[in-house]
Order: sequence, then structure tokens, then C-alpha cells
Amino acid sequence: MASPGKKSFPLRIDPVLWVEIERMAAQELRSANAQVEYLLRQALQQRGRKLPDADADDQASLNKK
Repeated sequence: MASPGKKSFPLRIDPVLWVEIERMAAQELRSANAQVEYLLRQALQQRGRKLPDADADDQASLNKK
């Protein structure tokens, strides 16, 4: 079940891509869902978009890069 305040939606994704997301998530000690959200936030930030407040861990990681 989705966390309060989080949008839930189905996503069709290439199985090979999903496997890589799961690997990255495991390496970074995140769930696959948290990894997808992290990658989306990272992509938005790289494109100069203002972001809503992220979890402290994710924001700290974004600031390091």
C-alpha cells in the first residue's frame, strides 16, 4: 500500500530495466520503489526543475552529486 501523501499508479517497464533498478536499489539500500523515485528526482534536478521536499536521505544524496 502507498505511503500517506504518495501517488500510487501502475507502471509498465521493460523487465531488463527493472532488474537494473532492483540491483541499484539493493546496492544503495533502498526499495525498488524508492530507487525509482530517487532517479526521477535526480533527473528533474539535472534539468533544473524545482523539487518538493525530498526525504532527508534522498536530498543529502542528491546534494553530493
